[in-house]
Formats: sequence, C-alpha cells, structure tokens
Amino acid sequence: PPAPLPPFVLWLTGLPASGKTTLAYALRQKLVADGLTAVVLDSDELRHILTPQASYSSDERDWFYGVLGQLAGLLAKNGVTVLIAATANRRHYRDQARQQIARFAEIYVRCDLATCQQRDPKGIYGQAQEGTAVSVPGVGSPYEPPLQPEVVVDTTVLTVAEAATAVYQQL
Repeated sequence: PPAPLPPFVLWLTGLPASGKTTLAYALRQKLVADGLTAVVLDSDELRHILTPQASYSSDERDWFYGVLGQLAGLLAKNGVTVLIAATANRRHYRDQARQQIARFAEIYVRCDLATCQQRDPKGIYGQAQEGTAVSVPGVGSPYEPPLQPEVVVDTTVLTVAEAATAVYQQL
C-alpha cells in the first residue's frame, strides 16, 4: 500500500453559512476512511471555549484566528490532520497560518451572499438586518476571499458530497 500522507492543515474559508463546517466534516469522514487521524476545528465551537463573551472586535479576531492557526499547526506537528472551518474574513489571518504551517492549503467555499442569507442556520444575517450584529462578514464587515486558494468549491451549485469529492480529489 502507498505510504500514508503526512499530516496537513486545510483552512476552509467562506462567508457565514456557505457550508464550511458541513464540508469539513464530510472531508474528515473521507480522510478517516483512508486511515488518517483527522480533526475538525470549528470556529463556532472554539469561540464558545476561547472567547465565551465574544465581541468580534478586530483585536479579538486577530487573537482568535492567530490561536486557531497555532493550535492547528501544533496538532499537525503531532500527527493529526486538521480541517479548520472558519470564515477568517481577512486574508492576513489565513496567510499568517500558511506562513506557520509547512503543509497548509486554503479551501475557498464559495457561495453567493443571497444563498448564505437564505440558509442562515444561526440567524446571524437576520441579526445583521435588525442591527443587533454589526460585524457579520459580507454584511457589516468585509470578507476578503482568498487570492490563490488551492481549491475552490461553489456550494451554491454543488452538494456537500460533490464538494467533498472535489476537494478530496485535489489532495
């Protein structure tokens, strides 16, 4: 059999409700089926632990995404493949992780804003419209899509399975 892949980090980025977390878990299933140890670092789950009173300020985001990249790098150095599901609305958050992690790839989960707003499982776009959430990426805060992602999947048109297969084939 071929030698197993060394651990790597995939950062799935896109607008809120674009399907990052769902895709990350679908990819994890494929990787685990291939015998890899893989974990999903979901920014929503980690925010509750690391910043329980999240303000989403610029300084807090700088700190949070820096820690997320460091944690992913540490796990990869210890034999774990990491799938980060996090908007990380500024390119420099993802670029910083790329500079720190030897085997890193950025996956752009592209989805148009209207579709994301329609999905809105957490109600954040509704909160943005009401004025109770002012820093939602793509609405109240800018979202900077990657300039040269290793893979682009458009979840406006692809199913989760199709998107996972497209990313997996690129690996």
